[in-house]
Amino acid sequence: MEKNSSQENLNKTPSKMARLAWPKAKYGAIAAIIIIVLITFVYYKDYIVSLI
Repeated sequence: MEKNSSQENLNKTPSKMARLAWPKAKYGAIAAIIIIVLITFVYYKDYIVSLI
């Protein structure tokens, strides 16, 4: 019986973290893609402009 109660406690969100507003994972993925594209554009701007 003790194993089940300790396992349930591991899966709960800590009380200090429960009050924070966490963004959805898909917004983080979209933000990461946008940041990668922007940094890539800055590094290879001259090459991209020369192709046009």
